[in-house]
Amino acid sequence: MFKRTNEVLCAGGALAFLCLAAMSAQAAERTGSIGHAPANRGQHATYATVGDVARAPIGWVEFCVEYKGECDTKPSQARDIVLTPKAWADMVKVNDWVNDTIKPVTDLDHWGVVERWNYPDDGKGDCEDYVLLKRKMLMKAGWPREALLITVVRDKKGDGHAVLTVKSNRGEFVLDNQENQILAWDKTGYRFIKRQSQSDPNVWVSLGEPREAPAMVSAR
Repeated sequence: MFKRTNEVLCAGGALAFLCLAAMSAQAAERTGSIGHAPANRGQHATYATVGDVARAPIGWVEFCVEYKGECDTKPSQARDIVLTPKAWADMVKVNDWVNDTIKPVTDLDHWGVVERWNYPDDGKGDCEDYVLLKRKMLMKAGWPREALLITVVRDKKGDGHAVLTVKSNRGEFVLDNQENQILAWDKTGYRFIKRQSQSDPNVWVSLGEPREAPAMVSAR
């Protein structure tokens, strides 16, 4: 299910993008297969309805203890990414590279604990580790943190799962290690539970039914 085209994990922003450059042709082919713009062209962009404040996942809380500097942020104004053709291509490139490079393994097999959120610096990780790396790489490339939201869902099997939601002017799109194609959030078949607030990554909000514009996590 998970293809690996690069056996060496290149951790860190600049080095990771050197690795990505080597995959440009492959990424371009995949981008072309879904178009040079989001696949929902001609359809109404939809956004999940944000509800009340929710409890942050324990994995995120413990991640912030280990990576305190990354979570020591101040509230900011919500921002969406403007999803130009170049932005879409860059998003596909990051999603492909991480999915192809990281080997899926559960936290129990990897660390001997049920839940641990961490960067997959050793080339292995489960769903939230993929999410953390994709988020970090896009932020290193200049994307606003406020548009990159770690999200907890129930997958098609009903298992807890983490994905990265990209909130854009064309709707919300999901970067997922279980699916290489980037899909609009309401086309994934997942049940969306909660995610980071756009204004503060340490505040989590519950999610509800979709609205039209403008109006435990354990799976590998």
